Amino acid sequence: MISSTTYLVFVGASMALVLIPGPNHLYIATRGIAQGPSAGLASAMGVEIGTLVHIAAAAAGLSYVISQSATLFAVVKWAGVAYLFYLGVRAFTGGEEAGGTPPPQPLRKVFMEGVVVNVLNPKVALFFLAFLPQFVDPDAGSPALQIVLFGLTLLLLGLISDIVYALAAGALGTRLRRHARTLRHLSGVVYLGMGVATAFAGRK
Repeated sequence: MISSTTYLVFVGASMALVLIPGPNHLYIATRGIAQGPSAGLASAMGVEIGTLVHIAAAAAGLSYVISQSATLFAVVKWAGVAYLFYLGVRAFTGGEEAGGTPPPQPLRKVFMEGVVVNVLNPKVALFFLAFLPQFVDPDAGSPALQIVLFGLTLLLLGLISDIVYALAAGALGTRLRRHARTLRHLSGVVYLGMGVATAFAGRK
């Protein structure tokens, strides 16, 4: 059983991490500004479902396999780059409704895009590989179950942070949405920037 001291240290470290704005926050905020708080929340839920995939992969040892295989890492990385570039290009070239407002994406599609963006981010997989095992105690029971518990705790804290970003961005977007074309192009820049950052992600 995980000691209360270890768990509290993990919670403290996780809170420090989730308070630092990262790529997921940027993605969620972009969605919230462009399409409102509902889209921001849908993207946040999608991102955290993607986190569940990374937790399962870390517990099963798949994250380690990917980190050790140059080929597998490259496949995941370039799939993520391609998808982010697709989102960026679509933001620049997508059609507009009357008044210059971009047509809203169905929330289900927004949700699925959040899942895909997070699952295809190899830096997230490496983060779980590097961070979670530091708190695993071999004498405290199954390491896989400990990783799952730590991962779910981090997911919950991350979700709270994501929701705050989604709601704040959605409220801000209500005021900015009259500049629809500028927001759409800003979204494109964010997606392309995330794609470039992912392209330069290394295994070390």
